[in-house]
Amino acid sequence: MAEHIALVVNGQRREGDVEPRRMLVQFLREDLELTGTHIGCDTSQCGACTVHVDGQAVKSCTMLAVQADGATVTTIEGMQAADGALHPLQQAFWEKHGLQCGFCTPGMIMAAADLLARNANPTDDEIRHAIEGNICRCTGYHNIVAAIREAARTMPAGATAPPPTPATVNA
Repeated sequence: MAEHIALVVNGQRREGDVEPRRMLVQFLREDLELTGTHIGCDTSQCGACTVHVDGQAVKSCTMLAVQADGATVTTIEGMQAADGALHPLQQAFWEKHGLQCGFCTPGMIMAAADLLARNANPTDDEIRHAIEGNICRCTGYHNIVAAIREAARTMPAGATAPPPTPATVNA
């Protein structure tokens, strides 16, 4: 039996009917067509599905969609400013070559945003610890760490995502 859920995703009120065992990542990708959140392993090992739920980084492949009912969710699509400007983390990943194939990048950026919201000036060891649940098969992590360090240098303390637009009702 499907359950009705309502949540705010990237500043917009979204609703849907979901099976009780449907994962949040499936709801985001398949129902809301927010495909920036990737599915890599379905076991919380790779971190490609990381999103923010009520301001905390969460691996959405291990959270049921019904658990997000009433929550505020930010995906990688919600990191970009309304005018299209890249978030400082997105800009830094591009400038510092913190990506190659790009598959892990959304999860890395979301994990890094969670870190920078708590620690505006992390050390390289703190950055590495914060992203240790996110696997990259391409870069060797050096440029990812450099990108997060650069974003920390340019971001205001405690900033995570652009301010959301007023919530609207979308199906």
